[in-house]
Amino acid sequence: MEDMSAGDPILGATVIIPTFNERDNIAALVSRVSGALVDRDVEILFVDDSSDDTPDVIRRIAAGAPVPVRLLHRDKPVGGLGGAVVEGIAAASYDVCIVMDGDLQHPPELLPEMIDRFEEGDADVVIASRYIGGGDNGGLAGAVRVGVSRGATLLTKAMFPIRLSGASDPMTGYFLVDRRRIDPEALRPNGFKILLEILVRSDVRIAEVPMEFGERLHGQSKASFVQGMEFLKHLARLRFGKMSLFAIIGGVGALANLAIMWALTHLGVEYVWAAIIAAEVTIIGNFILQERYVFNDMRGDASAIGVRFAQSFTFNNVEAAVRIPVLALMVETWHISSILAAAITLIAAFFVRFLFHSLVVYAPRRSVRLARKSEERQRLRLEAEAAAAAE
Repeated sequence: MEDMSAGDPILGATVIIPTFNERDNIAALVSRVSGALVDRDVEILFVDDSSDDTPDVIRRIAAGAPVPVRLLHRDKPVGGLGGAVVEGIAAASYDVCIVMDGDLQHPPELLPEMIDRFEEGDADVVIASRYIGGGDNGGLAGAVRVGVSRGATLLTKAMFPIRLSGASDPMTGYFLVDRRRIDPEALRPNGFKILLEILVRSDVRIAEVPMEFGERLHGQSKASFVQGMEFLKHLARLRFGKMSLFAIIGGVGALANLAIMWALTHLGVEYVWAAIIAAEVTIIGNFILQERYVFNDMRGDASAIGVRFAQSFTFNNVEAAVRIPVLALMVETWHISSILAAAITLIAAFFVRFLFHSLVVYAPRRSVRLARKSEERQRLRLEAEAAAAAE
């Protein structure tokens, strides 16, 4: 096993594997990773927070491994899994760092493809994605975990629609990063979604390769309800602004809705018509405020304002038409108070509206996405020509 006092970074790649009580996976991990990268200049770095004999297993297997294997054991696992990754990036012998889980759900056989994609020169981060063509998330245990994973991904992309526009799977734990393009000191790891931290806090170019997410062989999932709550809190800290403004405008719209309905009924308008008029006025008002204060930085790349208004207006009316029957069904079936049912449906509707507006209404036009790719290719070509001329 190599000593942790490695020298200056050199060409090659470090495979960083954070582990927690994964002794039964170590032999297969080292065998498959080294087999996939046998012809490359690489090392494996385990960052271990285990309370069992996993460190001893790593040391024993490292002695006969075909590639260098190092161990960084943390007695105080600050920052959880994300903190382990950050410490691994800082301790790596190479600038090109590949992060993967220690449960073998991330296929080591994908490592060469990730390195090859990075070597094309147009990306600083290469993501192994479950959600692009050829990818699969079948290794997630059950429909609930699949739904939670997909929902968390959509929510995250909605909260960072510009920064994450090139990432279909920003929640994955399997990715390559060039550490020269990030500032580890700026990262605030909290739990197990360190890639999100890197993408949000760094100005990096993103590429993706498809991944078939495997089944867990040994060990237990680190995901839990508590971890989920920590993730939501961390997500809010990362991007409190856009979503909170959306919520504030929605709250103002709700108060305006009630005020308009009250005024109209006092003027003799039938309450049903008063409710319809109030809803339409506040839908239009909310759109105007969202344009100005929430999504103003995305309007230039999105569809024309008429298209945005039509999408927003139609969606909000459909949402209202669906929400009321759902509310009635909850009251009649679950026998809960109408106020509680209304609160539940409004909270759900808030997240659905935010997702739709962020990912659909204000999504960059296809022509804009193509133009950005063309500009990036042109920039890379000019840099290559300048480098050739300098030689």
